[in-house]
Amino acid sequence: MTGLTAAGIGMQAFGMYQQGQAAAAQAKSQQVVAEYNARVAEQQAKATEQASLFESRRQAEEAERYQSSLRAGIGASGVVPTEGSPLLIEAQQAAESELENLMIGYEGQIGAGRARSQASLDRLQGSIYGQRAATASRSAMFGAGTSLLSGFANMAYRQYDPVKSSFVW
Repeated sequence: MTGLTAAGIGMQAFGMYQQGQAAAAQAKSQQVVAEYNARVAEQQAKATEQASLFESRRQAEEAERYQSSLRAGIGASGVVPTEGSPLLIEAQQAAESELENLMIGYEGQIGAGRARSQASLDRLQGSIYGQRAATASRSAMFGAGTSLLSGFANMAYRQYDPVKSSFVW
């Protein structure tokens, strides 16, 4: 009977150890996924910045073409392009083009910042999962040890004869 009891105690301790190791492996896997997501978010931030830069340059070139066309139209009309309404129209168009260009850059910065914030959150989450894995691994060892100690202590208690003040095996 004692051998079977000891085997049962050992199996229970091993089960607790295995359960803890499985929890640690799952947390480690979640950490890997969170770190991958952080790298993807960083790449997205860079792509957003590059797209914003490209769009800003494209818009500036388009605005320059439009401004040149506007100057040509004003010049062809025969009015003096350096004073009065024609000058105000050109200045207004240049200001609108610059504002549009600034908005493109601003939206790009916001998008890239959002992606970088997500990357930071993913890294933090990964760190938490890493800590959870370490804790689960330690808990598995303590749980298995506690199970062994309490199991063997209970087994010994059942074998103790208080009348004789000795163990009966």
